[in-house]
Amino acid sequence: MRRLLAILLPALLLLTACGGQEPAAPEPTSQSAGETAKLDSLKLTDKGDKKAPGVEFTKPLEVTEPTVKVVAEGSGDRVKANQVAEISVLRLNAKDGSTIDDGFPRDPQSFELSEEVKTSSPIIYNAFVGAKVGSQLALVAPGQAATAGAAAQPSELLIIKVISAKDAPKALEKPEGETVTPPAGLPTVTEKDGVPEIAVKGVAAPKKLISQDLIKGKGAAVKATDTLTVNYVGVALASGKKFDSSFDRKQTASFALNQVIKGWTQGLTGKTVGSRVLLVIPKDLAYGDKGQGDAKGDLVFVVDILGAK
Repeated sequence: MRRLLAILLPALLLLTACGGQEPAAPEPTSQSAGETAKLDSLKLTDKGDKKAPGVEFTKPLEVTEPTVKVVAEGSGDRVKANQVAEISVLRLNAKDGSTIDDGFPRDPQSFELSEEVKTSSPIIYNAFVGAKVGSQLALVAPGQAATAGAAAQPSELLIIKVISAKDAPKALEKPEGETVTPPAGLPTVTEKDGVPEIAVKGVAAPKKLISQDLIKGKGAAVKATDTLTVNYVGVALASGKKFDSSFDRKQTASFALNQVIKGWTQGLTGKTVGSRVLLVIPKDLAYGDKGQGDAKGDLVFVVDILGAK
């Protein structure tokens, strides 16, 4: 998902900036936007899901506003709101047709048609929602003039093929899987009314990161680039004092795994959805000696991984 957003980010920003409109309720068919007549010369030759299509268009292709349109309709089911579309993207220089990046040989990227996308980028949201699986969309982002310290950027033409669409996985309400007995010497975790409690008395300071399953989930393995839905509780190892708990707030937390402390990124990558994980994190992989509030020194967390996308 993050890799895809990085590819689409320039166009998304332009689409958002020029929109200035409330997101419209999605229609049953894909909605085009912008100077779509300038895409009339665009011809695509489909070569399958793993090969970029042949692309022909009158050059240069210049637009003054972001433009999006389904140029080749597929024969599959229509993409619905809140589904995850699996897509492949070909990026071309719209001035001369040269390839900037070809994502078709790689695995498709996941793009969730979420409420966040609907609010932030309604134009692109409404182009996807209602498009049929197998469709190929064209997205043209205007070029950018040179600025101090930045060279001029040509217009880009993105050809996006919808490979498949499926309902977004729902987060679990609690960890589900096989109970694991941890080795001796680690913090003790008990449960009261469904909430984990951590006891750290007598536990030695960790020499390295410890990531121990307490419940081994049966879901998908977590990637470092995933956004997780979790419940968690954290205590300082030296004092045993609890400094944070989503359980106390009675609300799960969602975050990008590559934008948190290193102990979480390293300790949760590769774990499976449904797991309850005990993390014992050295201070250099947390907030250091200075800390953040009561989260000082070595830290201990219990994290329930309820969803990943």
